[in-house]
Amino acid sequence: VKLGAYAPVRNAIGAGGADAPIYLKFFAGALTGGVGSIIGNPFDVLKTLAQTNTDKGASLGSLVTNLHKDQGIAGFYRGVEVNIIRACILNATKMGVYDVTKGYVSDTTGWSRKDVRCSFASAFVAGFFMTVTVAPADMLRTKLMNQPTDAKLYDGFVDCAKKTVQEGGVLSLWRGFVPIWARFAPQATLQLLTIEVIYNQLGFKGI
Repeated sequence: VKLGAYAPVRNAIGAGGADAPIYLKFFAGALTGGVGSIIGNPFDVLKTLAQTNTDKGASLGSLVTNLHKDQGIAGFYRGVEVNIIRACILNATKMGVYDVTKGYVSDTTGWSRKDVRCSFASAFVAGFFMTVTVAPADMLRTKLMNQPTDAKLYDGFVDCAKKTVQEGGVLSLWRGFVPIWARFAPQATLQLLTIEVIYNQLGFKGI
């Protein structure tokens, strides 16, 4: 949803042209990112619980049962606010910067927008800006989802952000910037190159 729906949504709102307003491209990325995050939030919660679970004897099924028992369906959507914000920022940055950068790279180098070199260079730039904008939301999302199933350490996104800044200062929101960038850059490149291939194979207009 986050990647595959971007081009159709962008084109539907009239942002497919080279001279289309940049904010519309970012809006298309934010919209598809937000919808995708709502669909995927329960899986994010379960993944985080499984990764941070200290009881090695507990199965994924027992974690699901305990979470539902303690918090109900709402437990699977804890952290959804920051997850939506994160997804909107991430997808808007990734798809918007990638789309805009492809135009600049193509105009500067003469490469076609479909040229893999143009896509690779644009994806690398998008990966950097993704890290700048998403690192704070990433940290807050992890803290919110990492809360014990039977306790609530933070009263939502704003409370988590406030306590994090109070404990470590504003720059603590970007802690681990280099490792995050090292993960985002190749990930974004692979995702964007793959979606371009899929678009071409299905006969859709590329990004």
